Amino acid sequence: MNTLMGLINLEHEHDFLEELTYFRCGAAAPFAGRYRLIDFTLSNMVKTRIEEVAVFTNTKYRSLMDHVGTGADWELARRHGGLFILPPDWNDPTDISRGDLRHFHNNRDYFHRSKADHVLVSGSQFVANTDFDEAFQHHLDTGADVTLVSVQLDKSLPEHVPQLRLETNEAGQVINLTNDQENKHAFTNVYIIKKEVLLRLVDQCIAFHKDHFLFHGIKENLHDLHAEYYQYEGYSFFVNSIESFFRHNMNLLDPDPYRELFFKNEYVRTKISNEPPVKYRETADVKDSLLANGSVIDGDVHNSVLFRGVKVKKGAVVKNSIILQRCIIEEDVHLENVILDKDVRISSGQTFIGSKDKPFVVAKRKQI
Repeated sequence: MNTLMGLINLEHEHDFLEELTYFRCGAAAPFAGRYRLIDFTLSNMVKTRIEEVAVFTNTKYRSLMDHVGTGADWELARRHGGLFILPPDWNDPTDISRGDLRHFHNNRDYFHRSKADHVLVSGSQFVANTDFDEAFQHHLDTGADVTLVSVQLDKSLPEHVPQLRLETNEAGQVINLTNDQENKHAFTNVYIIKKEVLLRLVDQCIAFHKDHFLFHGIKENLHDLHAEYYQYEGYSFFVNSIESFFRHNMNLLDPDPYRELFFKNEYVRTKISNEPPVKYRETADVKDSLLANGSVIDGDVHNSVLFRGVKVKKGAVVKNSIILQRCIIEEDVHLENVILDKDVRISSGQTFIGSKDKPFVVAKRKQI
């Protein structure tokens, strides 16, 4: 029986969210009131009935480890398989590998121990609520060495610029990965690869002192590989900048995108946090907003996303903003087009106004 194992590779995902990634990696960035970006990737793998998932971390992974824990909230706390957080650990003095090839080399036992024949590899910047059963079946039916998951872009947005584009031949096989912005066939950084092919390409890359498995292992060898693609048709987007983070959080205030992401398929799993419901005081005025448990609202909240435990005091106005966990907005504060990271306190009478294209961002634990 053909089976899948999972790998979330964060090595080449840089600190793309500015102040929000001062103290955490991008995969641990909060999203949509109660989630982290990695929740979508983990949930999709679990829905594909993957029972063992490894995470290749690079830097600032303490927040990520605190969030995922043992993997119990994703039903990955298992005696056999389960969730493996694999931070950098370079103890082999003879190791000549670089980049994410070092992760593959130093954690080779993860792949050898598994009985799975194929590996589902993903980053954390592609956000969707799905399973990859159809993509895996297509991979098996075509006998592909690697199957790249793609989306068709309806319109070009700034977050699409870094995404590689797929060039295919008449048979539908992938023959190149390019940066051609006119090509709307975008790669999601999700792919399924035969485990034996992966390990062979890793050895080849290391032998030639390469440092990027996707570029040097797959892209440079497409002429020798049977590379197929599977086009994902559901609701999805990329979060790889502050602008895209802000816009896609705001988009979820529209009921249609919210239903598309959270109600079309099984629910997205995240770390459970038992807190009381939102408390709305007599002076509260809340419109078109998404509020998570534990918040206490005395002021005005319009068209905003508030995470758990946020306090908005009397006379304060929060408009078109994203307020992360446990922030305190004192009396008579005015916030518009603002992102506050966790545990920020804004003293009374302050006014901060950003723009939709460039929101004003306050880093974690600041007091202003």
